[in-house]
Amino acid sequence: MPGMPWPLPYPFDREYMQLALIAGLVVGATAPLIGTFLVQKRLSLFGDGIGHVAVAGVGAGLLFGTSPIWTSLVVAVAAALCIEWLRARGTASGDLALALFFYSGIAAGVVLAGRSATNINLQPYLFGSILTVTERDVYSVIALGALIVVAMTIAGRGLLAVVLDEEAARVTGIPAGALNALLAVLTAVTVVAAMRVVGVLLVAALMVLPVATSRLVARSFRTTMLGSAAVGVAGVVLGLFAARQWALAAGGAIVLVVTAIFAVASLLPRRRGGGQPTEPTALLSGPG
Repeated sequence: MPGMPWPLPYPFDREYMQLALIAGLVVGATAPLIGTFLVQKRLSLFGDGIGHVAVAGVGAGLLFGTSPIWTSLVVAVAAALCIEWLRARGTASGDLALALFFYSGIAAGVVLAGRSATNINLQPYLFGSILTVTERDVYSVIALGALIVVAMTIAGRGLLAVVLDEEAARVTGIPAGALNALLAVLTAVTVVAAMRVVGVLLVAALMVLPVATSRLVARSFRTTMLGSAAVGVAGVVLGLFAARQWALAAGGAIVLVVTAIFAVASLLPRRRGGGQPTEPTALLSGPG
């Protein structure tokens, strides 16, 4: 990227760390935004299931010599829409639909990667390899992150209405089915964007744990989203620092930092009346 390496302090004084920082900040800020809606909808493991399906896209990319990121995006979006379709039709419950794609996706990824002629293994995609991201990877992550932000800006209020009370949203004329499909697609996009940062096996942690932390202190849906994004960003910065300082696996370090933040927040005393509100009206209108 232009001007790299930028004059940043340790540990972000090297170009590879700056590329990792940019990719990590985008994912750290956007993944919890989608996770807030999934947690409210009680679909916390949806991202984990889509992550396993994305492995099949990685395997297909390695087999056919295409970009694993974009093949993963196609496969993850298709699987997310299929899962939502099965759930909406009542053909399978949400957890059963996830299980169907969960196991078949990762199995297909292993088989396809094994058939490829390359020597590339799946580990960087399973557990992340943020310290090896290229400039091209960063631009891809930025593009996917921008897509998430634009979609949330346009459809955020409608999505909120659906996750709070889907039946009421349908009665008022809100296209709940389309918005549920949009949330599924955005989850798939988030998983693929985070693939090189924390890996598809850890992405659900970055989508859910910052939200769980923010819910301990937030008093509205808006502050929950903003707080979770702040926790995600802090986890990325501190995780990258730990990875450089003590030669740790960066993806795992980021998730462990986010976990530690949640543990600390859960031990802090909460004032009476604080925490995540339970009434839908409070979620819609609480203090920003």
